[in-house]
Amino acid sequence: MEEERKWFVGVDWASETHHACLLDAQGNKLGERAFRHGGAGLAEMAVWILELTGATAEAVDVAIEVPHGPVVECLMERGFAVHAINPKQLDRFRDRFSPAGAKDDSRDAQVLGDALRTDRRCFRRLAPVDPLVVELREWSRIAEDLGAERVRLANRLREQLWRYYPQFLELADDLAADWALELWALVPTPDKARRVREDTLARLLRRHRIRRFAAAELLQHLRAPAIVVAPGTTEAATAHIKAAAKRLALVNRQIAEAHGQLDRLTRQLTAADGEQKDSRPGQSREQRDVTILASLPGVGRIVLATLLAEAFDPLQRRDYHALRCLCGVAPVTRRSGKAKVVLRRLAAHRRLANAVYHWARIAVQHDPTSRTKYAALRQRGHGHARALRSVADRLLAVACAMLESQTTFDPNHPRQLHTT
Repeated sequence: MEEERKWFVGVDWASETHHACLLDAQGNKLGERAFRHGGAGLAEMAVWILELTGATAEAVDVAIEVPHGPVVECLMERGFAVHAINPKQLDRFRDRFSPAGAKDDSRDAQVLGDALRTDRRCFRRLAPVDPLVVELREWSRIAEDLGAERVRLANRLREQLWRYYPQFLELADDLAADWALELWALVPTPDKARRVREDTLARLLRRHRIRRFAAAELLQHLRAPAIVVAPGTTEAATAHIKAAAKRLALVNRQIAEAHGQLDRLTRQLTAADGEQKDSRPGQSREQRDVTILASLPGVGRIVLATLLAEAFDPLQRRDYHALRCLCGVAPVTRRSGKAKVVLRRLAAHRRLANAVYHWARIAVQHDPTSRTKYAALRQRGHGHARALRSVADRLLAVACAMLESQTTFDPNHPRQLHTT
């Protein structure tokens, strides 16, 4: 019970040393100590807490800023009740102890413990996460990082081709595609393009299933009049492109692997109970949730993986308000007297915000209700991004309603049709 809690620990974590402060139910400091990061240091922290309190791990509440990581996992593994808080909220609690804004590790640990003692409602109790979700989260982040690297390298290619080979840029919107890289390796300069045979290009197009133009048309583009460049420019640009192309080929293979892993993990989450390695209670509900989310318009591999990985807890709680805040679609209202200002929410989860933006963008293309809502918002003067956030807000409400009723998406269902 809440009133039986007697021990509170604040942990200010860092890369090398973690500072812990132990308080009793009246807020008296019983001890504080720093622990080195590592298996021995974290185990020593747990032993120190239990020795000072003389209680079981389940009777001790621990406050920390991060909701995951080795410190959290170690404490939860030993049975402590771990609670997380947003760093911005912690900054407000710090003003209780130092109006002047002083800050150090010892004070932060004390602030964490005391805030948990007096304002538990501001903290979120952490629960163990399904191992599949942990793995899915990591592969989702790997895929996003690889995608950003791919865009960066493709922009380098575009810049170098613009220097000496602009006709090549007209052939492919995605210069990082495997067929474009192979084509450049075949004809890296306008001089090589004049000597390449048409049937060689035809074989390349067939191999990559490119049908938007014929080999003769491709050859005509490549043999367009070349621009005059200074001596050495072509050699320098091709050397740069060759180095970037090798990295792009590797990134493309890694992205394909990451997408395969995302598909594998989502399939495992939706597998039948008998096929699951883990038969814990509630697993069938998780499987059903994945199927429901995947049925929503605009939800593809990346969006589904991001929602499951980064918003697993609010999805399990069907907490629409937490979801819309995390995804950045809930506006921030500032009201004072007769003045009222509504602003975009910037304090949001970046990966979730990007995912719901693209979710709404695709839904507007394929879902009539989302398209109608988007068009109405644009007519009212809303910008493209603002209108998409409103569409995403509606989709999150629909998703939570579907999760509550455990039904898949039906575009003709009255509740899903009119949820705003």
